[in-house]
Amino acid sequence: MITTPAPSIDRIMSETRPPLGSAGISRYFARIGGFTPQRIFPTLVRMKPIRELARLPSPFPKPQGIHADGTTLWVSSRATRRVYALDPASLHVTWETPSPEGLVTWGLTKVGAELRAVVGGEGGPADIRSIRRCLPGQGFDPGFRWSVPEDAGSHLSHDGHHLVLSQWYPKKLLFLDQAGRVERLITVPRGIAGQCFAEGCFYLVTTDREETDEYFLTRVDPRGDEPECTDVARVPFQARGLAHDGRDFWTNHREANQIVRFALLA
Repeated sequence: MITTPAPSIDRIMSETRPPLGSAGISRYFARIGGFTPQRIFPTLVRMKPIRELARLPSPFPKPQGIHADGTTLWVSSRATRRVYALDPASLHVTWETPSPEGLVTWGLTKVGAELRAVVGGEGGPADIRSIRRCLPGQGFDPGFRWSVPEDAGSHLSHDGHHLVLSQWYPKKLLFLDQAGRVERLITVPRGIAGQCFAEGCFYLVTTDREETDEYFLTRVDPRGDEPECTDVARVPFQARGLAHDGRDFWTNHREANQIVRFALLA
């Protein structure tokens, strides 16, 4: 019978810095009274992490939203409040434009040759978010603006038929029709920090503890009567945004000012 309270992840992280490796962590658990990682965090222990392929310095601070179309990375910055086109190999900026009205572009995706972006403030009653259209090479269209349901939403994807908006704290994917009305809703188990559509499924960066490094790559299969949500990998940092270029995934480690390309372990 366990009588000693199990340690929190925050305690473990604070007492195991710098990283100790598997042997050191095992010694730590032995020292605190016989707990094992398997007993306390079975999901985290069983699940493999993503396989990082490249971790590159962002050419601007606090990269936020991200979309990959195969030839270009489209990335927004929370700090500069601009949207950038990047060469995926070098991360060289090939084009940029300011976000509308000095607001933040939280997430973006492509619909045909155009970009769609979630634009808004940084919290509080004045943070009224909307979906805007951005024309590559030109900038944001001042005549296009959709209201965001419940003024909540941060990231976008497109499944070939619908623009799909994710809401972090409500833990929802909203499927929008061509007028911006909600046609379908999928609720997921955790908050959504990024999302993209690839190979018939949605892939999400999810977390219940955004201040920690407990993030997951979650696959949502929308086909069938009941969507299937499956955690497929751990993401061991505070990721923001998610994209797929047809082969690899991309995300932002915003607070480290880095852009990460990764794959799933076989």
